[in-house]
Amino acid sequence: MGREQRAPRRRPTTTSGAGPLPPAATGPRSHRTEFGLAELIPDRDHPQAWSLLLDGAPQSHVDLADPTRLAFEYQRRLGHLIDLAGEPGKPIRVLHLGGGALTLARYTAATRPRSRQQVAELDTALTEWIRVELPLESGWQIKVRGGDARAVLERAPEGSAELVIADVFSGARVPAHCATVEFATLAARALAPGGRYAVNITDGSALAFARSQVATLLAVFPEVALIADPAVLRGKRFGNLILVAAHTPLPIAELTRRTATDASLGRVEHGRELAAFPAGAPVATDASAARSPEPPADTFS
Repeated sequence: MGREQRAPRRRPTTTSGAGPLPPAATGPRSHRTEFGLAELIPDRDHPQAWSLLLDGAPQSHVDLADPTRLAFEYQRRLGHLIDLAGEPGKPIRVLHLGGGALTLARYTAATRPRSRQQVAELDTALTEWIRVELPLESGWQIKVRGGDARAVLERAPEGSAELVIADVFSGARVPAHCATVEFATLAARALAPGGRYAVNITDGSALAFARSQVATLLAVFPEVALIADPAVLRGKRFGNLILVAAHTPLPIAELTRRTATDASLGRVEHGRELAAFPAGAPVATDASAARSPEPPADTFS
Protein backbone atom coordinates (compact mmCIF):
# COMPACT_ATOMS: atom_id res chain seq x y z
CA MET A 1 0.00 0.00 0.00
CA GLY A 2 1.17 3.50 -0.77
CA ARG A 3 -0.71 3.73 0.96
CA GLU A 4 19.00 1.68 -6.49
CA GLN A 5 25.32 1.07 -6.31
CA ARG A 6 22.14 3.24 -7.92
CA ALA A 7 22.23 2.21 -11.55
CA PRO A 8 20.70 4.23 -14.39
CA ARG A 9 17.08 3.35 -14.99
CA ARG A 10 16.76 0.71 -17.68
CA ARG A 11 14.12 0.22 -20.29
CA PRO A 12 12.53 -3.22 -20.28
CA THR A 13 14.73 -5.81 -22.00
CA THR A 14 12.11 -8.49 -22.56
CA THR A 15 9.77 -6.83 -25.03
CA SER A 16 10.00 -9.42 -27.78
CA GLY A 17 6.54 -10.56 -28.79
CA ALA A 18 4.76 -7.97 -26.66
CA GLY A 19 1.85 -6.18 -28.20
CA PRO A 20 1.54 -2.39 -28.41
CA LEU A 21 1.09 -0.47 -25.21
CA PRO A 22 -2.45 0.63 -24.40
CA PRO A 23 -3.42 4.10 -25.62
CA ALA A 24 -2.38 7.12 -23.61
CA ALA A 25 -4.35 7.68 -20.44
CA THR A 26 -7.56 9.59 -21.01
CA GLY A 27 -9.29 9.28 -17.68
CA PRO A 28 -9.81 7.16 -14.58
CA ARG A 29 -10.99 3.57 -14.86
CA SER A 30 -12.74 1.55 -12.18
CA HIS A 31 -13.76 -2.02 -11.51
CA ARG A 32 -15.65 -3.49 -8.60
CA THR A 33 -14.35 -6.80 -7.29
CA GLU A 34 -15.55 -9.09 -4.54
CA PHE A 35 -13.33 -7.18 -2.10
CA GLY A 36 -14.06 -3.57 -3.03
CA LEU A 37 -13.63 -0.83 -5.61
CA ALA A 38 -10.43 -0.78 -7.67
CA GLU A 39 -9.54 2.40 -9.56
CA LEU A 40 -6.79 3.27 -12.02
CA ILE A 41 -5.91 6.96 -12.00
CA PRO A 42 -3.79 8.28 -14.91
CA ASP A 43 -0.47 10.00 -14.21
CA ARG A 44 -0.62 13.46 -15.80
CA ASP A 45 3.15 13.55 -16.36
CA HIS A 46 3.56 10.04 -17.80
CA PRO A 47 0.93 9.02 -20.38
CA GLN A 48 1.44 5.27 -19.90
CA ALA A 49 1.48 5.39 -16.09
CA TRP A 50 -1.30 4.70 -13.61
CA SER A 51 -1.89 4.64 -9.87
CA LEU A 52 -4.00 1.83 -8.43
CA LEU A 53 -6.40 2.73 -5.61
CA LEU A 54 -8.30 0.15 -3.61
CA ASP A 55 -11.33 1.60 -1.85
CA GLY A 56 -9.69 5.01 -2.13
CA ALA A 57 -6.32 4.00 -0.65
CA PRO A 58 -3.30 4.38 -2.99
CA GLN A 59 -1.87 0.88 -3.42
CA SER A 60 0.71 1.04 -6.19
CA HIS A 61 1.87 2.83 -9.34
CA VAL A 62 2.76 1.30 -12.70
CA ASP A 63 4.53 2.92 -15.67
CA LEU A 64 4.01 0.65 -18.68
CA ALA A 65 6.60 2.61 -20.67
CA ASP A 66 9.23 2.17 -17.93
CA PRO A 67 8.52 -0.51 -15.30
CA THR A 68 11.78 0.41 -13.54
CA ARG A 69 10.30 3.76 -12.48
CA LEU A 70 8.96 3.31 -8.95
CA ALA A 71 6.90 6.33 -8.02
CA PHE A 72 5.89 5.35 -4.49
CA GLU A 73 8.40 5.74 -1.64
CA TYR A 74 7.79 2.32 -0.12
CA GLN A 75 8.13 0.60 -3.49
CA ARG A 76 11.46 2.32 -4.18
CA ARG A 77 12.74 0.97 -0.86
CA LEU A 78 11.63 -2.51 -1.75
CA GLY A 79 13.23 -1.90 -5.15
CA HIS A 80 16.56 -1.34 -3.38
CA LEU A 81 16.19 -4.77 -1.80
CA ILE A 82 15.46 -6.34 -5.18
CA ASP A 83 18.58 -4.64 -6.57
CA LEU A 84 20.67 -5.99 -3.69
CA ALA A 85 19.26 -9.52 -3.80
CA GLY A 86 22.09 -10.77 -6.01
CA GLU A 87 24.60 -9.78 -8.65
CA PRO A 88 23.15 -6.88 -10.71
CA GLY A 89 21.09 -8.03 -13.65
CA LYS A 90 21.17 -11.71 -12.75
CA PRO A 91 17.84 -13.58 -12.44
CA ILE A 92 16.50 -14.42 -8.99
CA ARG A 93 13.55 -16.35 -7.60
CA VAL A 94 10.99 -14.16 -5.86
CA LEU A 95 7.82 -14.93 -3.95
CA HIS A 96 5.53 -11.91 -3.75
CA LEU A 97 2.84 -12.10 -1.07
CA GLY A 98 0.29 -9.56 -2.22
CA GLY A 99 0.02 -8.62 -5.87
CA GLY A 100 -1.98 -5.46 -6.53
CA ALA A 101 -0.87 -4.01 -9.85
CA LEU A 102 2.22 -6.28 -9.87
CA THR A 103 4.56 -3.26 -9.73
CA LEU A 104 7.47 -4.99 -7.99
CA ALA A 105 7.14 -8.13 -10.10
CA ARG A 106 7.35 -5.91 -13.21
CA TYR A 107 10.38 -4.12 -11.76
CA THR A 108 12.15 -7.41 -11.05
CA ALA A 109 11.38 -8.77 -14.53
CA ALA A 110 12.69 -5.59 -16.19
CA THR A 111 15.87 -5.27 -14.13
CA ARG A 112 16.60 -8.99 -13.74
CA PRO A 113 15.49 -10.74 -16.94
CA ARG A 114 14.59 -14.44 -16.68
CA SER A 115 13.76 -14.13 -12.99
CA ARG A 116 11.19 -16.68 -11.87
CA GLN A 117 8.44 -15.05 -9.85
CA GLN A 118 5.33 -16.26 -8.11
CA VAL A 119 2.70 -13.84 -6.83
CA ALA A 120 -0.02 -14.59 -4.28
CA GLU A 121 -3.11 -12.39 -4.68
CA LEU A 122 -6.41 -13.16 -3.00
CA ASP A 123 -8.44 -10.83 -5.24
CA THR A 124 -8.48 -12.83 -8.48
CA ALA A 125 -10.92 -10.40 -10.13
CA LEU A 126 -8.43 -7.59 -9.50
CA THR A 127 -5.64 -9.61 -11.07
CA GLU A 128 -7.72 -10.36 -14.15
CA TRP A 129 -8.62 -6.68 -14.54
CA ILE A 130 -5.02 -5.52 -14.09
CA ARG A 131 -3.81 -8.04 -16.68
CA VAL A 132 -6.23 -6.51 -19.20
CA GLU A 133 -5.71 -2.84 -18.35
CA LEU A 134 -1.97 -2.98 -17.55
CA PRO A 135 -0.70 -6.02 -19.50
CA LEU A 136 2.52 -7.81 -18.63
CA GLU A 137 5.30 -8.31 -21.17
CA SER A 138 4.94 -11.74 -22.77
CA GLY A 139 8.48 -12.88 -21.91
CA TRP A 140 8.22 -12.23 -18.19
CA GLN A 141 8.10 -15.33 -15.98
CA ILE A 142 5.46 -14.07 -13.55
CA LYS A 143 2.88 -16.53 -12.28
CA VAL A 144 -0.01 -15.17 -10.23
CA ARG A 145 -1.74 -17.62 -7.92
CA GLY A 146 -5.15 -16.72 -6.56
CA GLY A 147 -5.27 -17.36 -2.85
CA ASP A 148 -4.55 -16.15 0.64
CA ALA A 149 -0.91 -15.10 1.12
CA ARG A 150 -0.40 -17.34 4.13
CA ALA A 151 -1.88 -20.37 2.40
CA VAL A 152 0.45 -19.84 -0.57
CA LEU A 153 3.42 -19.37 1.77
CA GLU A 154 2.58 -22.59 3.59
CA ARG A 155 2.81 -24.46 0.29
CA ALA A 156 6.04 -22.79 -0.86
CA PRO A 157 8.86 -25.36 -1.19
CA GLU A 158 11.66 -25.07 1.32
CA GLY A 159 14.56 -22.92 0.06
CA SER A 160 12.68 -21.92 -3.09
CA ALA A 161 13.24 -18.14 -3.15
CA GLU A 162 16.12 -15.70 -2.87
CA LEU A 163 13.62 -13.03 -1.87
CA VAL A 164 10.20 -13.16 -0.22
CA ILE A 165 8.30 -9.86 -0.25
CA ALA A 166 5.23 -9.48 1.97
CA ASP A 167 3.04 -6.54 0.93
CA VAL A 168 -0.22 -7.91 2.27
CA PHE A 169 -3.12 -5.60 3.01
CA SER A 170 -6.81 -6.11 3.58
CA GLY A 171 -8.20 -2.69 2.80
CA ALA A 172 -5.59 -0.38 4.30
CA ARG A 173 -4.52 -2.74 7.10
CA VAL A 174 -2.11 -5.65 7.41
CA PRO A 175 -4.17 -8.73 8.37
CA ALA A 176 -3.29 -10.29 11.70
CA HIS A 177 -2.63 -13.81 10.39
CA CYS A 178 0.09 -12.43 8.08
CA ALA A 179 1.92 -10.60 10.87
CA THR A 180 2.86 -13.36 13.30
CA VAL A 181 5.95 -15.27 14.32
CA GLU A 182 4.45 -18.34 12.68
CA PHE A 183 4.12 -16.43 9.40
CA ALA A 184 7.73 -15.18 9.65
CA THR A 185 8.89 -18.75 10.33
CA LEU A 186 7.17 -19.91 7.15
CA ALA A 187 8.91 -17.11 5.22
CA ALA A 188 12.28 -18.15 6.68
CA ARG A 189 11.63 -21.73 5.56
CA ALA A 190 10.91 -20.58 1.99
CA LEU A 191 14.22 -18.70 1.72
CA ALA A 192 17.21 -20.17 -0.06
CA PRO A 193 20.57 -19.88 1.73
CA GLY A 194 21.50 -16.21 1.88
CA GLY A 195 17.93 -15.18 1.01
CA ARG A 196 16.05 -12.23 2.49
CA TYR A 197 12.54 -11.52 3.72
CA ALA A 198 11.12 -8.02 3.15
CA VAL A 199 7.89 -6.69 4.66
CA ASN A 200 5.85 -3.55 4.06
CA ILE A 201 3.73 -2.37 6.98
CA THR A 202 2.08 0.87 8.05
CA ASP A 203 1.83 2.51 11.46
CA GLY A 204 1.88 5.83 13.25
CA SER A 205 1.73 7.58 16.61
CA ALA A 206 3.17 5.25 19.29
CA LEU A 207 4.19 2.66 16.63
CA ALA A 208 2.85 -0.22 18.71
CA PHE A 209 2.29 -2.42 15.65
CA ALA A 210 5.72 -1.67 14.17
CA ARG A 211 7.46 -2.34 17.49
CA SER A 212 5.72 -5.68 17.79
CA GLN A 213 6.64 -6.57 14.20
CA VAL A 214 10.32 -5.84 14.85
CA ALA A 215 10.19 -8.00 17.98
CA THR A 216 8.51 -10.73 15.95
CA LEU A 217 11.14 -10.77 13.21
CA LEU A 218 13.98 -10.66 15.77
CA ALA A 219 12.51 -13.82 17.28
CA VAL A 220 13.05 -15.64 13.96
CA PHE A 221 15.98 -13.95 12.22
CA PRO A 222 19.39 -12.88 13.61
CA GLU A 223 19.59 -10.01 11.12
CA VAL A 224 16.81 -7.41 10.91
CA ALA A 225 16.74 -3.82 9.63
CA LEU A 226 14.02 -1.18 9.36
CA ILE A 227 13.68 1.62 6.78
CA ALA A 228 11.27 4.52 7.29
CA ASP A 229 10.82 8.27 7.12
CA PRO A 230 12.25 9.85 10.31
CA ALA A 231 8.89 11.55 10.90
CA VAL A 232 7.17 8.16 10.90
CA LEU A 233 9.79 6.77 13.30
CA ARG A 234 9.12 9.70 15.65
CA GLY A 235 5.39 9.03 15.51
CA LYS A 236 4.75 12.40 13.87
CA ARG A 237 2.86 10.97 10.93
CA PHE A 238 1.29 7.74 9.71
CA GLY A 239 3.24 5.98 6.98
CA ASN A 240 5.03 2.96 5.58
CA LEU A 241 7.86 1.09 7.27
CA ILE A 242 9.95 -1.51 5.44
CA LEU A 243 11.42 -4.39 7.43
CA VAL A 244 14.09 -6.72 6.02
CA ALA A 245 15.31 -9.88 7.71
CA ALA A 246 17.85 -12.61 6.97
CA HIS A 247 19.99 -15.34 8.50
CA THR A 248 23.13 -13.80 6.98
CA PRO A 249 24.51 -10.24 7.28
CA LEU A 250 22.49 -7.57 5.52
CA PRO A 251 24.16 -5.00 3.20
CA ILE A 252 23.50 -2.19 5.67
CA ALA A 253 26.09 0.28 4.32
CA GLU A 254 24.78 0.05 0.76
CA LEU A 255 21.17 0.06 1.88
CA THR A 256 21.84 3.18 3.96
CA ARG A 257 23.53 4.89 1.01
CA ARG A 258 20.65 4.19 -1.32
CA THR A 259 18.09 5.29 1.25
CA ALA A 260 20.00 8.55 1.77
CA THR A 261 20.05 9.36 -1.95
CA ASP A 262 16.33 8.74 -2.44
CA ALA A 263 14.03 11.68 -3.13
CA SER A 264 12.09 10.88 0.06
CA LEU A 265 13.67 11.17 3.49
CA GLY A 266 14.52 7.84 5.03
CA ARG A 267 16.53 6.29 7.82
CA VAL A 268 17.87 2.77 8.29
CA GLU A 269 17.77 1.28 11.80
CA HIS A 270 19.88 -1.80 12.55
CA GLY A 271 21.91 -3.43 15.27
CA ARG A 272 21.70 -2.11 18.82
CA GLU A 273 19.39 0.76 17.88
CA LEU A 274 16.90 -1.62 16.31
CA ALA A 275 17.22 -4.10 19.17
CA ALA A 276 15.99 -1.34 21.47
CA PHE A 277 13.17 -0.30 19.13
CA PRO A 278 10.53 -2.82 20.35
CA ALA A 279 10.70 -1.23 23.83
CA GLY A 280 9.08 -4.28 25.40
CA ALA A 281 6.50 -4.85 22.67
CA PRO A 282 5.41 -8.51 22.54
CA VAL A 283 6.14 -10.99 19.79
CA ALA A 284 2.95 -11.43 17.72
CA THR A 285 1.64 -14.98 17.59
CA ASP A 286 -1.32 -16.61 15.92
CA ALA A 287 -3.07 -16.50 19.28
CA SER A 288 -2.34 -12.84 20.07
CA ALA A 289 -1.80 -10.91 16.83
CA ALA A 290 -3.87 -7.90 15.81
CA ARG A 291 -4.24 -6.11 12.50
CA SER A 292 -2.20 -2.99 11.81
CA PRO A 293 -4.00 0.21 12.83
CA GLU A 294 -6.55 1.98 10.71
CA PRO A 295 -4.99 4.97 8.91
CA PRO A 296 -6.16 8.38 10.15
CA ALA A 297 -9.13 9.76 8.24
CA ASP A 298 -7.04 12.37 6.42
CA THR A 299 -4.21 10.02 5.34
CA PHE A 300 -5.23 9.78 1.69
CA SER A 301 -6.90 13.17 1.29
